[in-house]
Amino acid sequence: MIKKIDSPQNALIKSIVQLQEKSRNRKQSGTFIIEGLREIELATKGGYTFNTLLFVADIVTDVQLKPFISKETELIEISKDVYQKLAYRDTTEGVIAIANAKTLALEELALSENPIILVAEATEKPGNLGAILRTADAANIDAVIIANPRTDLYNPNVVRSSVGCVFTNQIAMASTTDTIAFLKKHNINIYCATLQDSTGYHTRDYKEATAFVVGTEATGLTQEWRDASTKNIIIPMSGVIDSMNVSVAASILLFEAKRQRDFK
Repeated sequence: MIKKIDSPQNALIKSIVQLQEKSRNRKQSGTFIIEGLREIELATKGGYTFNTLLFVADIVTDVQLKPFISKETELIEISKDVYQKLAYRDTTEGVIAIANAKTLALEELALSENPIILVAEATEKPGNLGAILRTADAANIDAVIIANPRTDLYNPNVVRSSVGCVFTNQIAMASTTDTIAFLKKHNINIYCATLQDSTGYHTRDYKEATAFVVGTEATGLTQEWRDASTKNIIIPMSGVIDSMNVSVAASILLFEAKRQRDFK
């Protein structure tokens, strides 16, 4: 039997709102919110599971949700008023999932024999992190590692700005120290995008196992990365400023590596 909730003041609905708004609640519960059929489908393909699916019967049917339902999934029909209280996006898709978060451990990454990895250190803005994940998906790289994380991966703004690529990439979160140790253990060359002691990114060879490391636009990479770097690289610029959006920089570096490997 499908449970029904018509009141926005329902205790479960209030708890879901808190799950959307507060990182602490997401971390304590080990769950987060996904909105929209497309994102839920991508999450399913990415190995995520769902505790609860809430849907508006006039917009989406339980038949459409059937591919995402397991024995552990609770199905709840909600009113449009309830959905409007929960919906994070302007577009109306009529379905919200409460999903189980992953551990995001370095040891769980499955790498190819000759990987390309993107490391983003201390990315603060959810929009930037989402854009980085879109870039990583477009380049079809092995993994994204978020070092010294300052943004909750399951922040609704990250999920939205990544257009679901938070679910299509292999992602790990770890300290800078542990990330460097992981890359060195797997004999992966480290190319740090930094102004100090750098050569043009286009002068390096990325045909071997490669990790590109990008930092924040305000402060760049920490000294620990520069000390661990195989080579420091820079993207030459001809304008007035000396930095660009981190997701744009990541795009340039990743697709140069793909070009060198003939997009194989």
